[in-house]
Amino acid sequence: MLTDVLGRPLRDLRISVTDRCNFRCTYCMPRVIFGADYPFLPREALLTFEEITRLASLFAVLGVRKIRLTGGEPLLRTNLDGLIELLSKIPGIDDIALTTNGSLLSRQVAHRLKRAGLHRVTISLDSLDDQVFQAMNDVSFPVHKVLDAVQAAAAAGLTPVKINMVVKRGVNDESIISMARHFRGTGHIVRFIEFMDVGTANGWRRDEVVRADEIVAAIDREWPLTQIPPEHPGEVATRYRYTDNQGEIGIISAVTHAFCGSCNRARLSSEGKLFTCLFGSKGWDLRQRLRDGASDDELLQVLTSIWSKRQDRYSELRSQASKDRKKVEMFHIGG
Repeated sequence: MLTDVLGRPLRDLRISVTDRCNFRCTYCMPRVIFGADYPFLPREALLTFEEITRLASLFAVLGVRKIRLTGGEPLLRTNLDGLIELLSKIPGIDDIALTTNGSLLSRQVAHRLKRAGLHRVTISLDSLDDQVFQAMNDVSFPVHKVLDAVQAAAAAGLTPVKINMVVKRGVNDESIISMARHFRGTGHIVRFIEFMDVGTANGWRRDEVVRADEIVAAIDREWPLTQIPPEHPGEVATRYRYTDNQGEIGIISAVTHAFCGSCNRARLSSEGKLFTCLFGSKGWDLRQRLRDGASDDELLQVLTSIWSKRQDRYSELRSQASKDRKKVEMFHIGG
């Protein structure tokens, strides 16, 4: 089993299929930076589906069992179901998931993705309050269309549907209880995420972080919670179930309760750079090696060398020096 310097195995591969997004969420792609003239990657710079599949197959040889497709907004990539179909045929890959803002996830699209081999969907929704949500996505996209996407995913069997809510103090923290109430008993799982210092564009400040223990306490006062074990090793969310058996929630607390010690995720950017940490500043260029004709054995040696030397612990350390360094933006490698 391939492990890094800290003994962490490689099990999860997150693949960004595009750096483009049709939202301008303030905590990810603020419009003041990512305006109409922002130079996104040209199509020829993106990995082709065949290149992604080849790399994913090599990652599977090294131990990857789960693939998550991200962006940007991954459904902006044309014929994404074709890529999913290719990935679903890779020996050893037993879980393929997608993270999306839901804007393009119609019932027809959801069923097409399911038929291609997609197992699950995670949909971003930061508030049920239209005014709050539209201010956060900054493109005036309404809540009801995201809720339609949740229902479309469920109808297609892409379950359990997970809903990601990034919580930012003074912005949408008053939406925590309404989100929990809305999805209790539905079979869907809300995951409340501490506002993180991913990249350098979102103006992160620690005083805007609503701590995980605050979130849990607020929900527990309304509906008592009990912590439950993770489903899989390296899971990022701490799980809690409602004691009245009305479902569960997840808490992702990379700021206050770092989970670096069990992190088993590698990230592949849309132009083929490998990152070994969400907060990384350096990516290894795999696209150039692919297009220069590297053999599978040569690529396996490169991947093995990179992972075996990995010692990332950003969230555990979070020193001033590491906070001040330039980090890759979240839209570039997915969350």
